[in-house]
Amino acid sequence: MRITAVTCVKNEGPFLLEWIAYNRLIGVSDFLFYSNDCSDGTDRLLDALAARGIVHHLPNPAEGRNYQMEALKDSRRHDVVTKADWVWVADVDEFLNIHVGDHTIPALIDACGDPQAISVSFQFFANGGVEAYQDKPVISQFTRSHTPDICCADPAIEVKTLVRQDFPLQYYGAHRPFFRKSLGKDQRPAWTDGAGRQVPFKYLVAATRDRIRKFPAKGARLHATLNHYALRSLDSYLVKNDRGDVNRENRAFDDTYWRERNDAAFEDLSIQRYLPALNDALGALKSDPEIAALHQDSVRLHRERRDALLAQPSYLAMRDQLRAAPTLPPQEEALLRDLGLWETEGTA
Repeated sequence: MRITAVTCVKNEGPFLLEWIAYNRLIGVSDFLFYSNDCSDGTDRLLDALAARGIVHHLPNPAEGRNYQMEALKDSRRHDVVTKADWVWVADVDEFLNIHVGDHTIPALIDACGDPQAISVSFQFFANGGVEAYQDKPVISQFTRSHTPDICCADPAIEVKTLVRQDFPLQYYGAHRPFFRKSLGKDQRPAWTDGAGRQVPFKYLVAATRDRIRKFPAKGARLHATLNHYALRSLDSYLVKNDRGDVNRENRAFDDTYWRERNDAAFEDLSIQRYLPALNDALGALKSDPEIAALHQDSVRLHRERRDALLAQPSYLAMRDQLRAAPTLPPQEEALLRDLGLWETEGTA
């Protein structure tokens, strides 16, 4: 089975090898990376991996700011996508955690009945008080998340989607594929959640804005979860924020994104079943001296960027604000305030 992962990256150098090694363990056979404007050696590391046949690496073709959608559009002209049995569109901070069989994508496909698409629900993993960036697997460092069936007071949670080659595709989206609205009812694809159940109809047909990329997560993770490490360490979050906004002086910082993903109410260690094999796979990749050196260079540049940011008053203030932020999402804080419970339980 050929399974191709398609992803866009910018300054993800320290995290690339883990993500590639992990996805190879779960059955991904091919990788198509698009990079843009990297300053931490991400592109150099990808080029070296591409020279060894481990990944395919291209510059992002986007001319505006819609980097991901332009890359996904471009991906459809490459053999690594058109000749794949399945396509997996995901980011480097997202790890598909499979609970059935031998914990691989083929086992998930089999458990779901071999549909034409499988949408797997996110589980957002909190920072958990980890401040310092460490060069070790992300999946070993962050173990707490929101309660799986509700996030930010909403039972509907975003998904990402595995897509089979015969899906009646109009275009790939970042969270799900889309088919033509004119498609006949008898031509609509077989499409399941991560428990092998048919996805809700309103999600299937993208009937409303709320159902374009999420649906209720209760019961949807029986066979798989998509672990999303959107925050990582506080150090790395500051660097990530800089990547997306390089002109922050004299501007207020909104901590909503951090708070919405920093709910640590639930411990989940299930993905650590992969750790022994992952450590072996990482060791194999780093046994190549050039790959190891390029990885270490990315680690160095990541830390240097953190240090440069913390020399700026605005980023020092940002760090202090994030340290002090409540660990409940704003939506849950608002609910507790409405119930008159915030002072007694809201900061627990």
